[in-house]
Amino acid sequence: MQTITPYLLYKDVDAALDFLSKTFGFKEELRYTGEEGYVNHAEMRAGDGKIYLGDPGEEYRNPKDLGQETVGIYVLVDDVDGHFERAKAAGAEIKEEPTDQEYGERRYTARDLEGHFWFFAQPTREVAPEEWGATVS
Repeated sequence: MQTITPYLLYKDVDAALDFLSKTFGFKEELRYTGEEGYVNHAEMRAGDGKIYLGDPGEEYRNPKDLGQETVGIYVLVDDVDGHFERAKAAGAEIKEEPTDQEYGERRYTARDLEGHFWFFAQPTREVAPEEWGATVS
């Protein structure tokens, strides 16, 4: 079995846990607070997917500090419009409102408190990859 789990770095893992829970509906599963008194590692779940969060240390510069996008996390949800309304009401920085995509998904984009980009999408129709310009290997 192979599973890919994004490991996102946050200067303030406590704040990220709170934000991701309230804004995007992730459920906290594990929190490890080190001897220094702050969260070094945490794990959250959304449906069947999981993310890890960690403290990167002093040399780290998050996307917000860098002033640029460094990663995009793509999450499929059951109700993208409802998810969008929750995120918006919770104060998420919305970069793109829900929009139907040519590849058969409805998607919106938000940025979290440290600058990571999140794409939330819902499949809406079957579209052959060739119909929107993709090739299949």
